[in-house]
Amino acid sequence: MYHPQITLESRRFSLADGLFLFDLALIIAVMLLFITLAASILYYRRIRSVQEEYDKAKSLVSDVVISVNKDLQRHGEKIASISGKTEMLLSENQRISIKLKENDSRVAKLESDITAFSEMEPRLLTQIKEVNKRVEEITTAQKKVEQRIMESERTRRRITPQIEAKIEAAIPIRREKALAPLTPTELSVLEVLANEGKKTAPEIRSRINLTREHTARLMKKLYEAGYSERDTGKIPYVYSLKDEMRKILRKTGAQTS
Repeated sequence: MYHPQITLESRRFSLADGLFLFDLALIIAVMLLFITLAASILYYRRIRSVQEEYDKAKSLVSDVVISVNKDLQRHGEKIASISGKTEMLLSENQRISIKLKENDSRVAKLESDITAFSEMEPRLLTQIKEVNKRVEEITTAQKKVEQRIMESERTRRRITPQIEAKIEAAIPIRREKALAPLTPTELSVLEVLANEGKKTAPEIRSRINLTREHTARLMKKLYEAGYSERDTGKIPYVYSLKDEMRKILRKTGAQTS
């Protein structure tokens, strides 16, 4: 027998069960979503942590690589320097080897020269003896020459007074010839030079009261005629009397007195 009230109630229970199941499913879905979100957040944090660790590891590896590269560069430079030094040492060794070969050749030549000198030594000793003998002969001859010079000097000293006496006897004639061409003024100039020594033309001019030109011509004439000497190393020239004229004037003064 059909009961409408029971059917309605059963429908109400079915709708309530459906809502309950829907709510339950919704709650479960929300919980699953929350769990998923929480898991996603945890996973994201884990990924960030791993990324940071990776960045740190990458930076550390980069530093290590840079440090290793620098070490390798330094070692490369050291190796290059050692290689260069090695090449220099090899070059130096080659140069030393060449020098040693040259020294060996020089030593061989020196040994040859020593051998030749040893062979020449007796002949050299003979030549040295001959040279010593010649030196002794020259020394003896020199002593003889010195003795002859001493004898000649003694002879000269012995005959010099006689020669001077003859010269003194001939001086008056020479004096007359030497002084004859001179004027009184020129004689005065020669006497000034004989008594007072060296003079310049201006100094002579002040003594004989002549013009500068006349005095210059007079001094030039006496110099060219051989009565005086002239020093051209100074300006004005310095004039002096020759020894021969001084003797002549001295004899003249002695006879006058």
